[in-house]
Amino acid sequence: MEQESLGDKLVNQVVSRKEEHLRICLERDVEARKITTGLEDVFLIHRALPEINLKDVKLNTIFLNHEFSAPIIVEGMTGGTEKAMEINAAIAQAVEELGLGMGVGSQRAALENPTLERTYRIVREKAPKAFIVSNIGGPQIASEYDIRKIRLAVETIGADALAIHLNSLQEAVQPEGEKVYAGIIDRIRDIAGSLNIPVIVKETGGGISAEVARMLADAGVACIDVAGAGGTSWAAVEYYRAVERGDLLSRDLGLILWDWGIPTVVSLIEVTQSVNLPVIASGGIRSGLDIAKSIALGASLAGIARPILLSAFKGCEETKRTLSTLINQLRNVMFLVGADSIEKLKNVPLVILGRTAEWLRARGFNPEIYARRRIR
Repeated sequence: MEQESLGDKLVNQVVSRKEEHLRICLERDVEARKITTGLEDVFLIHRALPEINLKDVKLNTIFLNHEFSAPIIVEGMTGGTEKAMEINAAIAQAVEELGLGMGVGSQRAALENPTLERTYRIVREKAPKAFIVSNIGGPQIASEYDIRKIRLAVETIGADALAIHLNSLQEAVQPEGEKVYAGIIDRIRDIAGSLNIPVIVKETGGGISAEVARMLADAGVACIDVAGAGGTSWAAVEYYRAVERGDLLSRDLGLILWDWGIPTVVSLIEVTQSVNLPVIASGGIRSGLDIAKSIALGASLAGIARPILLSAFKGCEETKRTLSTLINQLRNVMFLVGADSIEKLKNVPLVILGRTAEWLRARGFNPEIYARRRIR
């Protein structure tokens, strides 16, 4: 009975934490303050003679053998609570109708308490054809979950891929955080070799460096989701939780690490220039222009989280409206640079200036190589 009570306590803590995260992300200002994505330093070159018609611009693309109507995926955000189920259902219905993809939030809650599986399973029910990504945390694969549990998470939602999320920044700030990261790369290698679906490794707002990208490629992952700094700050989310609890140590740590991480553009370039893998650009993607810049910098897809969360809280129609707006913006930007396909968008010239260019040069990457490209 004692073991059961301890297990119940853990489940209750996980569910309570998910509810708090959801509430804070919806109600508080959790955006980066001083650090930016670097997208403001990226300039696509206007083509006064695009020599294409807007109606002929095609946004469809293939990602991990799945066709998307546009290079957009909704990042994994939530699950494990009643409100989370409503949000997941709204997003799933929207991506199904629009031909996009989505991930779910960490499935730890459901693995600890199977009665919560329905809050994740709703995604496949509402989106039978969409590309769906399962989600497990790095600390869980390091210390708790064997391949059997990981397969269960995947099978529960009929996932097309598994995301392993890396959130060392959040765990560091979180009072009850699991600061357990030793040996994770070996576990990632084992999982990638054991599953019959692709494994995506994603950050959660801190970005991925060239060095880590090479480790992940060597471990056999199929895709890297950079999730760079400049968007939602999970240090900020944990800061607000600490304030509510009166936890001064975590509050102060969250405050000084609020803007910690590698900016999205820097991370995207470091990864795409270091490994030959599909890459998802995420972390502060807020418009169709941001998506176009990300694809032109080498991303296969752009991932969006908090703007969709805010829309999904209002329902499926608002979620569809937000995603449709992004798609329309992307199509028009492609028209203005003379790219009538995603493949051509990947080769348009662009200029990188300012702090982003300085950062890249300091790290040994050449920002000028993009400026003289020609559309093929």
